[in-house]
Amino acid sequence: MVTADELGQLLQRVGRHDRQAFAEVYQATSAKLYGIVLRILSRRDIAEEVLQEVFVKIWERAADYDSSKASPISWMAAIARNRALDEVRRKLPVAIEDYPEIQDYASEDETALAATMRNEDGRRLAECLQHLDPERRQMVLLAYCDGFSRDELATRFAQPVNTIKTWLRRSLAQLKGCLGS
Repeated sequence: MVTADELGQLLQRVGRHDRQAFAEVYQATSAKLYGIVLRILSRRDIAEEVLQEVFVKIWERAADYDSSKASPISWMAAIARNRALDEVRRKLPVAIEDYPEIQDYASEDETALAATMRNEDGRRLAECLQHLDPERRQMVLLAYCDGFSRDELATRFAQPVNTIKTWLRRSLAQLKGCLGS
């Protein structure tokens, strides 16, 4: 397992177009980023394509990574999440998989969240999530695991979008503080 510091150093090397470092970044993060993308898109074929685009963007923007603003995995996860959400907004329904209401079967695949929660970092995150107000916890999970937009959250929680943004920012800061301790 690669530490955050090692991953940050690898990203710096990727920023200098070091292919070996890029391969190591891919090896260390592809499963986690794929889980994020798949959770939002719910289709493996599209998620695989989007994941390729995510890594192209990571290759192109690695030199822009700033460790003072985010951890390496958070920076890459934001790229993956944003690209997946772009795909959701852009895509027109063209396949049966795009109509979940007609698919009346449960997947036996483990969700990305469940897989993450099995490791030590996931257990720490679960503990920290329990310290959030239940409504805020649900909001964070809906936003970052299910891909809900701020507008969708505002509607669901009957709050203005700016309030949702503030609550999410504060909740993430609280989680960061908890995880850092």
